[in-house]
Amino acid sequence: MLVVLVSFVITFLLSLLLPFVVKPLLVRLGVVDVPNERSSHEKPVLRGLGLAVLIAIVLVEAVFTVLTASTDPDGTAWKYLLIITLGTMCSGFLGLSEDLKGISVPVRSAVLLLIATTTSVAVIWLTRALYSAPTFGWNPLPWVTTVSVWVLVLLGIYGVLFISSYINVANFMDGLNGISGFHGVIAGLTFAAAGYLTPGAGWLIIAGLVLAAGFAGFLPWNLTKPGAFLGDVGSYLLGGAVAITSFTALIAGVPVLATIGPMIIYFGDVGTTLVKRVRAGHKWDEPHKEHAYQRLQQLGMSHVAASGVNAAFTVAASLLGLLSLLVAPVWWILLLVLGIALVVLYQLTPRLLSRKMTA
Repeated sequence: MLVVLVSFVITFLLSLLLPFVVKPLLVRLGVVDVPNERSSHEKPVLRGLGLAVLIAIVLVEAVFTVLTASTDPDGTAWKYLLIITLGTMCSGFLGLSEDLKGISVPVRSAVLLLIATTTSVAVIWLTRALYSAPTFGWNPLPWVTTVSVWVLVLLGIYGVLFISSYINVANFMDGLNGISGFHGVIAGLTFAAAGYLTPGAGWLIIAGLVLAAGFAGFLPWNLTKPGAFLGDVGSYLLGGAVAITSFTALIAGVPVLATIGPMIIYFGDVGTTLVKRVRAGHKWDEPHKEHAYQRLQQLGMSHVAASGVNAAFTVAASLLGLLSLLVAPVWWILLLVLGIALVVLYQLTPRLLSRKMTA
């Protein structure tokens, strides 16, 4: 536990202090967020401070990967940490490239798919190698009785779509002060709790706490004047770190609901909004302010208050996911239904609050 706490403290301090070095560099490079149709702020604000979070998270994860490998070279813990670290780093660097000079949509999509494919295949191959490779007699998933090569293929496809889409989701949702920072902290603590409750998943505790500490260190910079934004480097980092950690935990045997709990509110907000826009005849990729969190802010809520509502629903969904570690699988359907109900209630919250304010 001492080692785990050290990983949290060091990451937090690095994330909190590195902006003193990174911020002047961003100012010289002119990395500024200018308000547009999607923005919820009115004045230009420095962005790209996610670079400090990226350095803090990747550096600490790399150190603990090496330490874990030196103490247990034949184990899988350091290999899982290595995959998460490299995938997180690549996601952040992709966002950094977008911040500094911009990337065309085809190139960005291709790189996202490459990151998602590489990490998914690496995780599945590593875990499969622990079992009977010739017969694919691998069964870390409690709801699957027999794992065939086709199941591995389906898991790989799921991983590619899951990781690549969530990086975009995290980018879409990064529109209010506090919202991404809160999300990173909640997701990280949820993964750490899942690792604590899952035998043999100590690596997940470290990955989760490092993720939480990295975004906790960013929050003071984001929430105090004059403020600063993560930028694409930070939102891509957030999406990549959360999705890759979630998928790795799933393949390593953590129940699916525990791995996706912190993500369903984000997925629900983006998915529902895109469907509504397509049905209304709008282009899905046009800038807009129709997400539930944006509609909350438009009702007069402060950035922190609207982000707090999103965070509260994310905490509730995360707790439901963690409950799947404590109950029999037969109860997972109930937990899933409750999770979907949370997504629906979250989407209705702006409308319900609007009616209450006008009543």
